[in-house]
Amino acid sequence: MSQQKLIDAVKSQNLEEVKIVLEQHPSQINMTDERGFTPLLFATYMDNLQIVEKLLEYNPDVDAQDVTGNTALMGVSFKGNLDMVKLLLDNDADINLTNKNGATALIYAVSFNRLDVAKLLIEHKADLTIKDQDGLTAKDHANKLGFKDIEKAIH
Repeated sequence: MSQQKLIDAVKSQNLEEVKIVLEQHPSQINMTDERGFTPLLFATYMDNLQIVEKLLEYNPDVDAQDVTGNTALMGVSFKGNLDMVKLLLDNDADINLTNKNGATALIYAVSFNRLDVAKLLIEHKADLTIKDQDGLTAKDHANKLGFKDIEKAIH
């Protein structure tokens, strides 16, 4: 049996195969590949809500970080997938984790002009004072990029 059977099933976006592997090998829920990607990170990066929901039933580490320090919440925040952001927050994703560049989910949402995601993260008490490696907060990024609506949303 492949040690990466669950990751392979997630990569192929085969929900039925994911279900089978999870039933047979639930211990694979937090395994990682060479880039530090867990099955949950792959599923969120591929925007596959059904697979993410299935994986969450097995209590994965929602805050697992890849080799660059990115989490599932960071990935879906820059992509702007509001439903996935809600789902991860509902499953206790740490809203204020930072990656190796000091960026948070909020900084990503702001940097990619994801107003709805930024508002949701702020509602969930994202720390507005966190600065990335360049010394910039989320509001600084909004100002620098000219995203006035997001800048107004950040108090």
